[in-house]
Amino acid sequence: MRLAFLPLLIIALFAPTERPEGASGEAAVTLIRAGTLLDGRSGPPRHDQAIVVRGQRIEAVGDASSTRVPAGAAIIDLSSSTVLPGLVDSHTHVFLQGEDPKEGGYDAQLLMAPLALRAVRAAVSARRALEQGFTTIRDVETEGAGYGDVGIKEAIEKGYIPGPRMLVVTRAISTTGGYPLEGYAPEVDVPKGAQLVDGPVEARKAAREQLDHGADWIKVYMTHRSWVDAKGGLVSQPTLTVEELKAIVDEAHGWQRKVACHAYGGEGLHRALDGGCDSIEHGLDLDDAAVAQMVRQGTWYCPTLGVYYEGWAPEGTPAGRRDRKRAEVHGPSFQKALKAGVRIVFGTDVGGFSWSEPIAAEFSRMVELGMSPAAALRSATSVPAEMLGLAGQVGVVAPGAYADVVAVRGDPLKDVKELERVGFVMKDGVTFKNELAKPGP
Repeated sequence: MRLAFLPLLIIALFAPTERPEGASGEAAVTLIRAGTLLDGRSGPPRHDQAIVVRGQRIEAVGDASSTRVPAGAAIIDLSSSTVLPGLVDSHTHVFLQGEDPKEGGYDAQLLMAPLALRAVRAAVSARRALEQGFTTIRDVETEGAGYGDVGIKEAIEKGYIPGPRMLVVTRAISTTGGYPLEGYAPEVDVPKGAQLVDGPVEARKAAREQLDHGADWIKVYMTHRSWVDAKGGLVSQPTLTVEELKAIVDEAHGWQRKVACHAYGGEGLHRALDGGCDSIEHGLDLDDAAVAQMVRQGTWYCPTLGVYYEGWAPEGTPAGRRDRKRAEVHGPSFQKALKAGVRIVFGTDVGGFSWSEPIAAEFSRMVELGMSPAAALRSATSVPAEMLGLAGQVGVVAPGAYADVVAVRGDPLKDVKELERVGFVMKDGVTFKNELAKPGP
């Protein structure tokens, strides 16, 4: 169900976001003075820069000493800060809240929470992403909330609520036996967190339905349950067949859309690659053949490291052994992909953990495992922009790009944790958060 009523539900909670306009109705002009600029590309830091913003777009970037201040421009002084592009999180779930098992966990979301409540909570999650400096997100399924992500996206675009630019996947696709809710009596029909299909015809039809209802990407679950086998290895249950996935990929690509595949490892991972997926989500247990195929095919990798280091089941239990094994194999898989040159994008799986936690903590995990701070930053700026089909539009501070600009006090290339302390956020030329700058005269 599309949440067409969403704006009416949450308009009382959030002030509308207005487009910047001058007194005559023309696009407003702002000049940002940047002490240090990291433009999101591979170039070195630039100092004493000026960024001219006109309306929603960046008009010019250059040395502050030689940049003319446009007539009537508002001035934002970030000369004591590091300025960089708005960040991109390529794996979020605004309809999840890091559900506490003591409060019913995941099942309670689908069985007890009204859609109106879930929509309002999702709106709060979207705001939380923006206030942390994430001006673009790829939200990878609503977990039983239908096409609610399309409603959240529309509410943001129309200015009813503040939030990041969203690319949405709507319901996601898996197979019978391939997604919760599970464990109930077979006589009881319970909702499922994804759209379930069996066979290439149903798979193609599901993709068509989701694309027709506003999906920017299609997400497919290529693995489901995982456990540790008698030999101590991580085993993940495969779901869709190669033929089923190929039908989905063919349909999505025909609409000029892409397919993200949740895949931990093993047979399901190889089916995902053989079926032509565009991105591997999580990829906990990448073998050498899979890494080589990802490089050869240009497959993107969104590892979502941090979420697998918390919330473990008790040690010694089957679930506890599984959780610890996931973390054990995930780091080496990331390092293997990094060394081989796989295209890696920043993603957190936030919603799988609470939105109250710092989203940017993922950067530290990536750096701890061998990625340079500069590469980690690019994985959340210009690199995902390419994956999302927004190269030159987001993830860079450059003429023609959307005026998505954030700032921190320190140098994230020396301490990547600075990205957990974003103090200035501008999206589409509108200043949403300002703890660092004082408007100039």
